[in-house]
Amino acid sequence: MNPLSNRNILARLMLCAGFFAMAATAAPQRERVLINADWRFQMGDPAGTSDSLRYDVRPEVKTSEDGKAADAMPDAAIKAGAAQTPVLKPWILPSGNAFIRDPARRYQRPAQEPRLDVAYLKAGYDDSAWKRVNLPHDWAIAGPFLEQGPYGGVGRLPSWGIGWYRKQLAIPASDKGRSIFLDVEGAMSYASVWLNGKLVGGWPYGYNSWRVDLTPYVVPGGANTLAIRLDNPPESSRWYPGGGIYRNVWLTKTNPGHVGQWGTHVKTANVGKASADVALEVALDNDSAAAASVEVATAIYNLDEKGARTGGVVASIAPQRIDLAPHASGKSAGSVTIANPRLWGPPPTQRPNRYVAVTTVKRDGAVVDSYETKFGLRDVRMDPDKGMFVNGEHIAFKGVNNHHDLGALGAAFNVRAAERQLEILIEMGTNALRMSHNPPAPELLELTDRMGIVVINEIFDVWERKKTALDTHLIFPDWHEQDLRSMLRRDRNHPSVVIWSIGNEVGEQYSGEAGAVIGSRLTAIVREEDASRPTMTAMNYARADMPLPTTVDMISVNYQGAGIRTNPGRFPEFRARFPDKVIFSSESASALSSRGEYQFPVTGALTSPVRPDAGGDWTTHQVSAYELYAADFGTSADRSWAAQDQYPYVAGEFVWSGWDYLGEPTPFYSSRSSYSGMIDLAGFKKDRYYLYQARWRPELPLAHILPHWTWPGREGKVTPVHVFTSGDEAELFVNGKSQGRKKRTEFEYRLRWDLVTYEPGEVKVVAYKQGKEWATSTVRTVGAAAKLDVSPDRKQIAADGLDLSFITLRVADKDGSTVPTANNAVKFSIEGPGEIVATDNGDPTSFVPFPSAERPAFNGLCLVIVRAKPGQGGAITVRAESPALQSASVTLQAQPVSHTGKR
Repeated sequence: MNPLSNRNILARLMLCAGFFAMAATAAPQRERVLINADWRFQMGDPAGTSDSLRYDVRPEVKTSEDGKAADAMPDAAIKAGAAQTPVLKPWILPSGNAFIRDPARRYQRPAQEPRLDVAYLKAGYDDSAWKRVNLPHDWAIAGPFLEQGPYGGVGRLPSWGIGWYRKQLAIPASDKGRSIFLDVEGAMSYASVWLNGKLVGGWPYGYNSWRVDLTPYVVPGGANTLAIRLDNPPESSRWYPGGGIYRNVWLTKTNPGHVGQWGTHVKTANVGKASADVALEVALDNDSAAAASVEVATAIYNLDEKGARTGGVVASIAPQRIDLAPHASGKSAGSVTIANPRLWGPPPTQRPNRYVAVTTVKRDGAVVDSYETKFGLRDVRMDPDKGMFVNGEHIAFKGVNNHHDLGALGAAFNVRAAERQLEILIEMGTNALRMSHNPPAPELLELTDRMGIVVINEIFDVWERKKTALDTHLIFPDWHEQDLRSMLRRDRNHPSVVIWSIGNEVGEQYSGEAGAVIGSRLTAIVREEDASRPTMTAMNYARADMPLPTTVDMISVNYQGAGIRTNPGRFPEFRARFPDKVIFSSESASALSSRGEYQFPVTGALTSPVRPDAGGDWTTHQVSAYELYAADFGTSADRSWAAQDQYPYVAGEFVWSGWDYLGEPTPFYSSRSSYSGMIDLAGFKKDRYYLYQARWRPELPLAHILPHWTWPGREGKVTPVHVFTSGDEAELFVNGKSQGRKKRTEFEYRLRWDLVTYEPGEVKVVAYKQGKEWATSTVRTVGAAAKLDVSPDRKQIAADGLDLSFITLRVADKDGSTVPTANNAVKFSIEGPGEIVATDNGDPTSFVPFPSAERPAFNGLCLVIVRAKPGQGGAITVRAESPALQSASVTLQAQPVSHTGKR
């Protein structure tokens, strides 16, 4: 129980009359109101108040460790000194009480409220000079970039600091007697929430979704001033975390008797083509001071491909009568068998079909709450000899790791931007996604459910040992149970989630039995909340004879399968020690490249670390795109696959990484973003994309040639040509002359003609499969840059201020061929009811701020992101211009939408 002060208990007692009134009249049902629009934002605290607003005391950081090696051993925690002034931790800790299983361990809110005289908390404070923002909001993404100093690890953007958000809430008098909650899907970080000058609560972990109860502090029909303070520490992340309230925020209004937060749990069994058993647990809260008896019933419907309810009732769970004590919770449980179920499974061989369970709560015949739970029916089985089976079909993990930023949009979540990322990954053959290394936005899991991508959902990058001085090891002892249980309850009904990850490369790999104690504790929590999915922790150091691997259900290794540096591949020793556990690569490869950058000479090895004049240019800070070079702890795709293919029990891989991301710019710390993606930060495909596509989509006729063939000044010099193909052999021609026909051998994943001499003209490859012509491809020498070309991914977008069009610009010669070395300056402009959100070009060294409408192309390409203004339909024309080049334009159509903000 979360104890309340006497004043708050009186407020709760007033709810009693409203709860009983529900028996006689139909009460307003649940409302979920999106409150993203029209906030006021300001960086920094009022002078002299920061100490009194701290969550807790932190260790002093004298020297930055930003940018240390990604696989460096985490350090033991350093304890901070005692606070000189009171901290807010005692008032914020109770916000997580619902996720602490043992009532004796729950936190008592102090009887006295914190005494603070902070102007930003006062209802009458004039915030008209503050910046007006809509959520989701990332305060750092606009820059400017920090070109000097120790900031490369976090993307050279100022994500740390203190930020305030204020908003006036419209709470009508008719809401008197209702329970009112603030639901925050993500805020970075150490959030404290204040309503009408009173501290409601908060949540420290920046990646989790959370709720605070506003009911005792709300004035229905009166002024309600909401203030949220964030305190994002420096030295708290190894990658770009973003800053601000970067996901959605909702007001949830219910009757005092209602389904609890994330209060349903769908459990399935005996899933097959003929039938499937569905059990549903429903957690109920009684916020009233009076006992109540309610009836809980559930109807199940089909969902269409877009997630909308379709058709009539498929199945029903019989009503149950539940008696609830005052200010207490209870559970109902029921089950039903669905005949001839529509199963959820990954395309292309299966379909991601889904259902929705609509649960109604009645009191004396009147509906007092209605709650929807989307779910899928699928049978997932993990086999130690072969890997994952979904509905009886073997599905190898063809997965990627992705960080949470959306490139030029930063951490501020956008559904269309995330959908675009997944669409491009699916085209490559991706069927699995690992959330690296934190819980995702809820909408991302809605997308993976809808699109049929299986997911590893991950909770922590650190436990008690630290990777950066002020990372989440500081809150782990107090908050790990609340953070883990809240993620599990929020996400356990998503059919796309197939594995729970309790940590990534945690320092407890190095601490023997002490680390295993924590691993066992976290795994036990998972099994209490959801016993249907296995647990893992991604290991880059732990060996088979160490205690940590014994604490989880699966063996997931980062780079160790192929071997790290001079260490041998470790699949066999893990297999020998754990023959009953599934083994896979939770991070594989970590190959590096810059799109369209080719450097000579080219290594003849299967893989090579990036070194000066050997894959890396220490002047331009670009990495060769021959896709043979890797981080020191990683390998090329070729070597990684060779290690996997030797051992058929390996269940597959999650490549590091799907997309480039902000921060961790190995090997050039001075850059803004990583080099490890198969897709660059702007969303343009690197050559490595086609290498993976050839392996992951063997049915697709594919032959991809690299490098480009426009090399003035290289005439007569050796210029190796590599071909990525889903065929098994190919013949290469330069200006019609055969360079030889080659057949792939065992553990060979590309075809190489390393002694080709450059001469302008045409390179053509003809690929074969089982002796028959399979695919062809041609690259030609192109002319000088002459014109621009623009093409949008979508010409129609919703006029809701959220939907986006991603427009690709190409610098072309007079014949329309992309000039692969063009870096011309481009200026974008827009007419009509739209706006330019951001631009990018995929260059990891670029420090042009993302909101800029002017940007150079990078190796022939550039991107502009456009959205329509809310409520304003019509034509939007985007024009691109560059000196001495023919301009280009495209017209989009903004479609008006009806949007209430309620769900």
